[in-house]
Amino acid sequence: MTTPTILKTIVERKWQEVAQRRTQCSDDEIRLRAQDQDASRGFVDAMERKISNDEAAVIAEIKKASPSKGVIREDFQPAEIATSYEKGGAACLSVLTDVDFFQGADNYLQQARDAVRLPVLRKDFTVDPYQVYESRAIGADCILLIAACLEDPKMQDLNGLALELGLDVLVEVHNRKELERALQLPNRLIGINNRNLHTFDVQLENTFKLLDLIPADRLVVTESGIHTTDDVAAMRGHNVNAFLVGEAFMREDEPGRKLMEMFN
Repeated sequence: MTTPTILKTIVERKWQEVAQRRTQCSDDEIRLRAQDQDASRGFVDAMERKISNDEAAVIAEIKKASPSKGVIREDFQPAEIATSYEKGGAACLSVLTDVDFFQGADNYLQQARDAVRLPVLRKDFTVDPYQVYESRAIGADCILLIAACLEDPKMQDLNGLALELGLDVLVEVHNRKELERALQLPNRLIGINNRNLHTFDVQLENTFKLLDLIPADRLVVTESGIHTTDDVAAMRGHNVNAFLVGEAFMREDEPGRKLMEMFN
């Protein structure tokens, strides 16, 4: 398995970060914290409710910065952004918690989740079981697994643990080979990232060309490159009704209003 350079750099740093976090909160302690949480809010259920009402299921992302674009939003108030998204009709939230590359933080997720009733995806680079427990401990309802940076046995183990803990899982793929691997998991959610992780080019056609390979019982989430009502219409015209959108919203003064304009 060939991991794109930027992703490899992030993952190498992530292993260091996990080791550091273990010195601050042991495996036993993080497990206890995870078990002490209330039941999750039902990430997949929230999306399916939207789609059953013939609405788009939008996972609205709270993201301060990215490696390719730098700081996206200077005035960064997670609770205010989350409230705006909820008013705008989001099905769920996604919150970046990676510190070094996205200027995220665990407490951003907690602030956002405390402000609304929406389920929340912890958007991070999960490579170790510790992070799955940690995700539950900070209140996440869903985690992200990126096929490009996980071998099959590891991806299956992390996925299984997440399901045991009551978390939903969004498995992200970029190409046919990764999709075939992801479909071995019993998950409802399949995320197709339209961004090429080698070049950072974005092409919406990446979602379209993989659709025929995905069974009807899966829920396809298109990720990256959704910026206009035309983009939304093109996806929904191909029966793709779930979207993860961040940058298009984050650059607006009122992110939830932009969401409403694009999807209603």
